[in-house]
Amino acid sequence: MKTFPKSGNNIENIKNILFIAPLYPDRAPSQRFRFEQYLEFFRQNGYDYDFSYLVNPKNDKTFYAKGKVFDKALLQLDFAVKRFQDVISANKYDIVFIQREAFYLGTTIFEYLFSRSKAKLVYDFDDSIWLPNVSDANVKYDWLKNYNKTAKIIAYADLVIAGNEYLKNYALAKNKNVIIIPTTIDTEEYKPIAKKEKKQICIGWSGSITTIQHFKKAIPVLSKIREKYGNQVSFKVIGDASYTNEQLDIKGIAWQKSNEIEELSEFDIGIMPLPDSEWAKGKCGLKGLQYMALEIPTIMSPVGVNSEIISDGENGFLADSDEQWVDRISLLIENKELRNKIGSEGRKTVIEKYSVESQKHRYLEAFNKLT
Repeated sequence: MKTFPKSGNNIENIKNILFIAPLYPDRAPSQRFRFEQYLEFFRQNGYDYDFSYLVNPKNDKTFYAKGKVFDKALLQLDFAVKRFQDVISANKYDIVFIQREAFYLGTTIFEYLFSRSKAKLVYDFDDSIWLPNVSDANVKYDWLKNYNKTAKIIAYADLVIAGNEYLKNYALAKNKNVIIIPTTIDTEEYKPIAKKEKKQICIGWSGSITTIQHFKKAIPVLSKIREKYGNQVSFKVIGDASYTNEQLDIKGIAWQKSNEIEELSEFDIGIMPLPDSEWAKGKCGLKGLQYMALEIPTIMSPVGVNSEIISDGENGFLADSDEQWVDRISLLIENKELRNKIGSEGRKTVIEKYSVESQKHRYLEAFNKLT
């Protein structure tokens, strides 16, 4: 278990939370933007914590590599030992907070055992994770998954925190104590960087190896934009270093926490295309919120929570058909003042509704009601 030092604050009746998550700090967007950025705030307000995760910087490459079956099997044994240690220690905590799942394989034994401890069990999720979705590296092991486990974990929980209304409605069928806390951005960290004058307008997308398929949905649109504007535009992909597209002169770059904001800030227009699928309806709009926080004018597919985040033409644009995508992108390419206006309004929206500052007390209120 990864244990952080106690705060030493003078708050009386300090309570303790055990955070359970798959990956080490700063590694997974769902963890970073759902609870990790609130940890110090919790500590300052009466909730000390320990943070237990499975994948660490040393075994990360092995776990996500293709093949290495024996090594991965050994890792699963190590992960199971860690989780049993967590279960043994659960009674000393007031809350056990599970983000997405306690264990990678199909069992819910750990969540069940946590629910039988003295601690209150909080379950947080931000995707339609009850639907099949697996990385290419581990697709052959998909049979080890149990997509019904999400429903079971929800039923075990004393409180469920969902990232949007779609996820809440799914959870309510299994548990009546469900609240929505949106995925949020730390707007003190995500601050706009002044753009240098340049000849090309950069249209950018940020994601991961598993979501690059969503970017590919936009290729016909971006091809039309290239035909229309030629070398006036460039394209940038962050999150999948293996992705290339010679026609659009794209060579993807790997995501790195250390330069994330600088890389995103090179975008003049940020795009978030999504298919209109059940999986996509569970998305919490993170990519778009990141762009908007940095005052990057943003265009999203009107799927799921995106239609709540964006007021079309005011703080961003919604685009469904290829024609709408080409139209919206063209408007922004040709009008710098519009880019500035939309970007500014986008950041205001994030600050008011989707920032750490706007949501942090909702976590405290939820925890206080439980304990």
